[in-house]
Amino acid sequence: MPLHAILRRTISRRIISLSFWVFIAWGTVGIGAELTVRDVTDKSIGIYEGDRPVLVYNHGVMTGDHVPEKDHRKTRACYIHPVYGLDGEMLTEDFPRDHYHHHGVFWTWPYVAVGGKTYDLWQGTGMDDRFVKWLEREEGPDSVMLGVENGWFVGEKKVMIEKVWITVHPADDKSQSFDVRLELTANDQPVSLQGRGGKSYGGLTMRFQSLPRQDVTITVPEGRTEADLKMTPLKWVDYSAKYPNREKMSGATVMIHRKHPDFPPMWLTRHYGPQCVGWPGVEARTLSPGKSVQLDYRIRIHRDLPELKQLKAAYADYIGPKEVTATGVTATGEPE
Repeated sequence: MPLHAILRRTISRRIISLSFWVFIAWGTVGIGAELTVRDVTDKSIGIYEGDRPVLVYNHGVMTGDHVPEKDHRKTRACYIHPVYGLDGEMLTEDFPRDHYHHHGVFWTWPYVAVGGKTYDLWQGTGMDDRFVKWLEREEGPDSVMLGVENGWFVGEKKVMIEKVWITVHPADDKSQSFDVRLELTANDQPVSLQGRGGKSYGGLTMRFQSLPRQDVTITVPEGRTEADLKMTPLKWVDYSAKYPNREKMSGATVMIHRKHPDFPPMWLTRHYGPQCVGWPGVEARTLSPGKSVQLDYRIRIHRDLPELKQLKAAYADYIGPKEVTATGVTATGEPE
């Protein structure tokens, strides 16, 4: 074969190969891109993969412009919003008109008893969550982590120390996960937490965008569910929906680590948006000063509507292999 023909064939093959990898790079959001932490405003800090936003943590006081001035739910702080899908869609909602007090990914309780009085942190009545200091801001090749200390305040008195760690992992072509660890420590007197009677909500909640019910699918370990569930023990809940201007569905799975207290905890699910972990549920739990409780969760963002087996595999990947003790019982208390 003449030399010019060999060169032409070699160059053509390299162009095709290069085009293939360019297609792959554009078709798989975030793969290989650097995870970084950036200040969005003086109140918010964002985590990005390349130029694509993953989530924003709001440490400062945020205001709902459409909320009436005299409504105590007009302001809040110390929560995650927005959480973005892999294609830039905003999954979460803040200050929704149906429930002004819902705010992205948050962790609050309707009954917080301390000092002989009961307050409502869920709606921000008599108690609020405030930023205290940063604990960590770490960027690495495999993840980024934010660590923050907040406080629950009644007036100017801090009654609870709240430490939060948010760890974001790299995306693949179908999903991306971030972990949320909460550490709660009563400050100088006992604090009791309790969920709403008959519903159990109180704890970590992910408020998704309000969308038409026919565009929403909720999946739990037993499969798809058309019903809104109350007082139901679950290891995870997936909320998938067809978001505005999107041809395909997307969403996120909220997962509970198997070392979570009272595993699996109760849940309240709602097709209109909020997916609520209920811990400790309707029975109050008292936290003693100086003794911390740790609550671990993973939120897995995904494209499309996952099959049940895919969701179960993702959860198994999160919790890892079972730990077997000398008595032959796993960490979850299940016999081998």
